[in-house]
Amino acid sequence: MDSKTLFSGMLLALGSYAAFSISDAFSKLLAGQLNPFEVAFSGGVFGLLILPFIRQPHESYLDIIRPQQKGMWILRAVCVFAATACSVEAFMLLSMPEALALMFLMPLFVTILSVVLLKEKVSGWAWLAVVLGFVGVLIVLRPGVRPLNLGHLCALLAAFANAGSVIAYRLASTENVRLSLFGSSLIGPLVGNGVLMGMHVTWPADIRAWIFLFGYGFLAALGQLLMMLATARAPANRVALPQYTQMVWAVFLSYLVFHEPLDRWMFIGISVLTFSGMLNWLRQRIRYERMAMKERKAARKSAKAMTGAIQ
Repeated sequence: MDSKTLFSGMLLALGSYAAFSISDAFSKLLAGQLNPFEVAFSGGVFGLLILPFIRQPHESYLDIIRPQQKGMWILRAVCVFAATACSVEAFMLLSMPEALALMFLMPLFVTILSVVLLKEKVSGWAWLAVVLGFVGVLIVLRPGVRPLNLGHLCALLAAFANAGSVIAYRLASTENVRLSLFGSSLIGPLVGNGVLMGMHVTWPADIRAWIFLFGYGFLAALGQLLMMLATARAPANRVALPQYTQMVWAVFLSYLVFHEPLDRWMFIGISVLTFSGMLNWLRQRIRYERMAMKERKAARKSAKAMTGAIQ
């Protein structure tokens, strides 16, 4: 992979995380105006806009609802539905850095679930990252010292549901139709949030609410598109690193738009969480580099063997 392609992939990833962060800010601006299910439903609606960019010439739009692995498709649809609804509610009830700090537990939940469900072997460094992540969460939450509310529970549920979605995606790795893989992330929010918002649906009161609703849904869809393009240009471990710019965006937007500065303990907890995530990313990068080195050595040995056989 040449440096220009890698650089463009990293830029696309940065743009994706910026879009996600500003989308979350729009959902927070809608607090008290619309119920979270209605807001999350709009994300599914605007997600339909990127289907033409994902669809390959030989694929049909009906492939969205006819996957090869129905069980994993349903599991991922349920997980994405839960994640979108819970994340919107969390951002409505909590400050952006606090909600995002809890959602950064997602990679750590993936590690735990991969051991339990996929029977993957995890190194001591990975478990150290998990422990540090939970320590960071405890510092942020400070249970018994500060009151906890529904927003904290929703943020944790969103992290766990996103982790479940990743595991379902891994289990469905043999699915070769991209529309089927992506379809579950649309149908889940559309159906689940659509049913629940029907019980409490409210028409947006003014043009500002429409702008916020469009901003949330469109930027969430744009973020997904940019992430898809980024992963096509750069390895997954490189694309994951700029995710921590979301915390910079969260702190900036929280202070500038919502006038919610960080306190000392929350800053310390977020720092510990970020360090645990960086440790997990570094572990994965070292692992991938070792695997690549083994593949290159095997390829050189094979080439030498072929050359010797020809001579």
